[in-house]
Amino acid sequence: MDIDNSIAPATIAKEFYKQTEKFHVIACWVGLILNLVWFVSDFFVLPQHWIDFLLFRASVSVISIVSVVFRKKFGISIYTCMFIVVLGISIQNSYMWSVMDLEHLHQHTFAYMVLFIGAGMLVLWEFKLSVVLIVATIASNLIFYKLNSKLSMEEFLINGGLLTLTVALFCAFLIRSRYKLTYNEIKGRLELEKSKELIQAEHAIVMHQKEEIEEKNNEILSSIRYAKRIQEAILPPGELLNELFKDHFVYYNPRDIVSGDFYWAKQVKLTPETGSEPEKDLHLFALADCTGHGVPGAFMSLIGKNILEQSSIERSVNSPAQALDYLNGRMLSSLNQKGGDQSIRDGMDIVIVAIDFATLTLEFAGANNPIYIIRGEELNSLKADKQPIGSLPEYTKPYTNNIFQLQKGDCIYLFTDGFADQFGGKDGKKFKYKQLQGLLLSIKDKPMPEQGKILDKRFQDWKGNLEQVDDVCVIGIRI
Repeated sequence: MDIDNSIAPATIAKEFYKQTEKFHVIACWVGLILNLVWFVSDFFVLPQHWIDFLLFRASVSVISIVSVVFRKKFGISIYTCMFIVVLGISIQNSYMWSVMDLEHLHQHTFAYMVLFIGAGMLVLWEFKLSVVLIVATIASNLIFYKLNSKLSMEEFLINGGLLTLTVALFCAFLIRSRYKLTYNEIKGRLELEKSKELIQAEHAIVMHQKEEIEEKNNEILSSIRYAKRIQEAILPPGELLNELFKDHFVYYNPRDIVSGDFYWAKQVKLTPETGSEPEKDLHLFALADCTGHGVPGAFMSLIGKNILEQSSIERSVNSPAQALDYLNGRMLSSLNQKGGDQSIRDGMDIVIVAIDFATLTLEFAGANNPIYIIRGEELNSLKADKQPIGSLPEYTKPYTNNIFQLQKGDCIYLFTDGFADQFGGKDGKKFKYKQLQGLLLSIKDKPMPEQGKILDKRFQDWKGNLEQVDDVCVIGIRI
């Protein structure tokens, strides 16, 4: 006996609209209000353009407000109104980019990224609107760039264009997945309600829903696996690490497909302020543990890596501690963290080291993350400041810059808390830092790549059949 428990698409669409309309109306008004309020920053940051910016913001807001208020009269949905708001602000940002110099483009990149991240987290619309948004964003940027920008295309792309486009693409797939999940969830619920009247067909309906859930999970996993490729692209390639640090290992073990842990390396030349000091050739290495793991942590790692890159070319940043101060400030501004219940309380624990191989001098600064240096049979723990990146200004003090004189044969270890916090062993307890210190002391004389393999085996043996609780990353460098 065939049982028809299908729901008409018009019924699903009506229920979908009913459940999401109020939220989208609120999101539209919040976006419009914030867009107008932000003109205050235009006045102080780019006073020569604040009137143009205000007029652009006002135009976008007026058009958006008319569409929201009179949407029923015009016969348009709230999703179209939301699309008009996001598209208008994106075109507005394209124009603002086109008249900015390189420094202000750096600063405004994060605001542009937040637009797409916010849309990815809040918006539910059909995928075709995301395609139109991306195409229109690219087109408006190219048009305004040709008309106004004095920057080269390379400067425009490297210092914000490519990263913002990447985030926009990722958010388009996120909106698509969330839309389909919500649509199918409402569809499944309506079908389940109808199935209560068809008791004889209950088993067939449950099996049908199980297949739908599996299909949705496969779609989500496919999107996240694609996100993994994007995240892996921001990590330093092995060739660069081999060039910067001859004897090293990186043990990188995400808990989920994508990770909240990330590492970063770069070689920079530090030019002294006076001619009496020689130029320094520094090898930089950073290891960060972002708030959360999985997709939220991966978003944070994209933002953190970009800010680190900016800090390495910022003239005012000349030490690891100053890099952390710079990172903390830019993280706050990029996430609009200003305190209160509505702010995003996200950030990261991170350690940055700078090694001058000419003088064997190590500079170090840490936000909650220390480092270990093993010399002979002695393990030195260089303490970090007890404040994470993302701390609000009223609770933050400048980070401390530590200097350590290295010797040939010293082993430096950077790590996140995932290894020490893993539950396992015969009693199901945490591994803990003391046991990690003992393990590092026992393997310090082995080649660095072999040490990484030993750490992996020890971690897997300790974890056993228990679930991995956090992302894990341990990095070792021998001088």
